[in-house]
Amino acid sequence: MLEVDNLTKHYTNLKALDSVTFNVGKGEICGLLGPNGAGKTTLLRIINNLLVSDKGTVRINGEPVSLKTSCKIGYMPEERGLYEKMRVEDQIMYFGRLKGGDKRRLRNVMNEYMEIFNLTGQGKRLVKELSKGNQQKVQIIATLVHEPDLVILDEPFSGFDPINGALLKDLIARLNEKGSTIMLSSHNMGAIEEMCSTIALVNKGNLLLKGELSDIKDRYRTGKLILTTRRPISVSLLDDSGLIETIDQTEPLRGRKGYAYVIQKKEEVKNNQLLDAVSIQGEVIHFEEHLPSLNDIFLQIVNEGPEKLDLQQNNQ
Repeated sequence: MLEVDNLTKHYTNLKALDSVTFNVGKGEICGLLGPNGAGKTTLLRIINNLLVSDKGTVRINGEPVSLKTSCKIGYMPEERGLYEKMRVEDQIMYFGRLKGGDKRRLRNVMNEYMEIFNLTGQGKRLVKELSKGNQQKVQIIATLVHEPDLVILDEPFSGFDPINGALLKDLIARLNEKGSTIMLSSHNMGAIEEMCSTIALVNKGNLLLKGELSDIKDRYRTGKLILTTRRPISVSLLDDSGLIETIDQTEPLRGRKGYAYVIQKKEEVKNNQLLDAVSIQGEVIHFEEHLPSLNDIFLQIVNEGPEKLDLQQNNQ
C-alpha cells in the first residue's frame, strides 16, 4: 500500500529525513515511532503530498504521490485543523468533498460515524461549542468520512479519556478488518503495542528499525524469566545447576500467591531445561519469559543506538 524509497528532505542546514526507505503492506496496522524532532511529521506530510522531498519517491498503491493519491488517504495531523465557527456536519461534508467523496454517500457515512461516537443530534452545532474530546471525534470523522484505503492518524488518542480511547481502538480494529491499511503515530506506547502488527522507528531523520513487532521483541529478548512456586525453592541448589546467571526473590504478580523469583538464565540454556530443574523442587504456579516492552526497546534504541538490525524483509 505504501512504498517509501530513499526519501531525503532538508530544511536549510537541517536534514529532516536521511534516505528513509520502508514499506507498509496492505492490511497492516503500522506504528510510526520516534522522539520529538525525529522527522515523523515531515515524513507524513510528504506521504500526503503536502511537502515535496529533495530526493526519493513515495508510492501509494503503486502510484507516485499526487492529488489523486491524496484522495485515497485519510490523514489526521497532530495539529488539529477544524474551523470553529462552522457547523459540525458542514465541516465533515466539506472535508469529505475535498477528498472527492460523493455527497450522498458522505452523508450516510457521516451519520454512521456520528452514531458510533455518540454525536447523533450534534451536527447543527458549531465546532467551538463542543468539548475538546468531541472536537477530536469530529476531526476523526472528517478524516474517515471519504472511506480512505490508507488511514494515517497522528496522536489520535490525545485528549481522549479511557472510554473514548477504547472506542477509537475498536473503530481502528474494525476499519482494519474491512481492509484499511493504518499508520498510527503516537507516544502512547501501550496503544501502539496493543494495536500494531509492525512498527517503524525514526530518529534524527534516519529509519532505525522497521519490522514485525513480534520479531523485534524476540530480537531484544533478555533471557529474564519470571517464576512463581507453591513453596520456597533452594536458591543455592538452582544456582549450582549451572543454568542461571542470577536469581532474586520478588513479590508475586498481582492476583497470585506463592514465592516469586526473577531469574537471569545463561544464554545457551533453553526455557524447558530451567523449568525441569525448578519442577524437581516443587510445584510451579507460574513460569514465563519476560519480553521487553515496546517502551523499553524504544528507549534502548534511541538512547544507545540500534544494533545491526534489519527486519524490513518481513514486510516486503
